Amino acid sequence: MSESTYVAGTFGSPTPVLSVGPVVLPAPGRAVDLEVRVSAPVNGSDLPVILLSHGQGYSNNLSSLNGYAPLVNYWAAHGFVVIQPTHLSSRTLSLDPGTPGAPLYWRSRAEDMTRILDGLDVIEAAVPQLIGRLDRSRVAVAGHSMGGHTASLLLGARLADPHDGTEVNLTEPRIKAGVLLAAPGRGGDALTDSVAENLSFFVTTDFSKMATPALVVAGDKDVSAHLTVRGPDWHADPYVLSPGPKSLLTLFGAEHGLGGVSGYDVAETTDESPERVAAVQRLTWAYLRTELYPGDQAWRAACDALKAGSHPLGRVESK
Repeated sequence: MSESTYVAGTFGSPTPVLSVGPVVLPAPGRAVDLEVRVSAPVNGSDLPVILLSHGQGYSNNLSSLNGYAPLVNYWAAHGFVVIQPTHLSSRTLSLDPGTPGAPLYWRSRAEDMTRILDGLDVIEAAVPQLIGRLDRSRVAVAGHSMGGHTASLLLGARLADPHDGTEVNLTEPRIKAGVLLAAPGRGGDALTDSVAENLSFFVTTDFSKMATPALVVAGDKDVSAHLTVRGPDWHADPYVLSPGPKSLLTLFGAEHGLGGVSGYDVAETTDESPERVAAVQRLTWAYLRTELYPGDQAWRAACDALKAGSHPLGRVESK
């Protein structure tokens, strides 16, 4: 895809999408090999890449390579190659609860993304329609909920390993930008007692070194009372507590599903809103488009569109 493919100020027309999965990446030392889904526009070259980390909802299949179709289809139809792993935390794998790293496999999740970038040749060989079409210099990461935590680690957030207290740095320098969707905020006294006790890796979350450019997307009704005592503001922490350049999209009336990003018409969504999902689709695509192609006007156009009308769906601030 050349930089002139999209006319400044528009979102472009969707193109047909090719989706292939599972593609299996050998993963020695992992409980099972790494399976991914690859979605891409049928046509175009020099295609930028988005690595998408799924969340950890209670459904059986959304938290896997089969989830997040509203985002995946839009991003791929507008020029990105989207690669979705099934992390070890997925219910589709039903791993023994005694497997090291259970239940959320926070470290393995981030390592999955590095493994994907190391295995792009394998992925191209498994999907011949992609051979020679990837722009490996333009890579972004996106994640929803627990996937947002995974993405934050790849973007530079740190934590102390709960087993030995050492600082964990999983920053992936090949990733140039990110999108954090309803991601967890800071640890410490912001957490519920249950989370602090049972998911102690959250306690030491530190965004002060998360320097890679990122868009943080938060719903102003996303209480997440099972995780935090701070209410919706907690999900803005990755923006507030990290260095710039960063942007924050606050969606009015949005709960944890952000209108339904994890799947079409799924029971997990408590704030079903096609209009809200459409806003997330456009704004996340536009943000990554502009970050990966400096000078592109997509982000400005998307922000202007968000402000238009008498009842905007949200607001954007940047630093």
